[in-house]
Amino acid sequence: RETQQKTIKIQAWWRSTLVRRTLLHAALRACIIQYWWRQRLERLLEKKRLSVLKNYTREKWAVIKLQSWVRMWHTRLCYCRLLQAARIIQVYWRWHNCQTHGFFRGRYDLTASQLGLELDIFLGSHICRITDCIPFPIKN
Repeated sequence: RETQQKTIKIQAWWRSTLVRRTLLHAALRACIIQYWWRQRLERLLEKKRLSVLKNYTREKWAVIKLQSWVRMWHTRLCYCRLLQAARIIQVYWRWHNCQTHGFFRGRYDLTASQLGLELDIFLGSHICRITDCIPFPIKN
């Protein structure tokens, strides 16, 4: 009877050892799977973070580029307006100077194939002489 009880205790101990070993192996496998899954999830989150960062950077770059184009267009518009105003002022100033201080004198020669011009523009003490020959297109 005592031998039978010792045998039952040894069998119970062995079964519990087998169960603990099986549970330990299952726990180790679960830890390995969880570790792999965490690494995989971390990589996926890193890829997603980089993708969001790239999109954000691309969007900011586009906004900055668009702002620079608008500023450039606005600056060019102001420059063109100032240039036009300067040209108008120059034209009126030249016209005013010619009306008050200068005069024109010139002559022309008209032939069958060309027009010859000689203009003298007197603006106070300055003289501007323009000489040009303008050929006429000849039709056959």
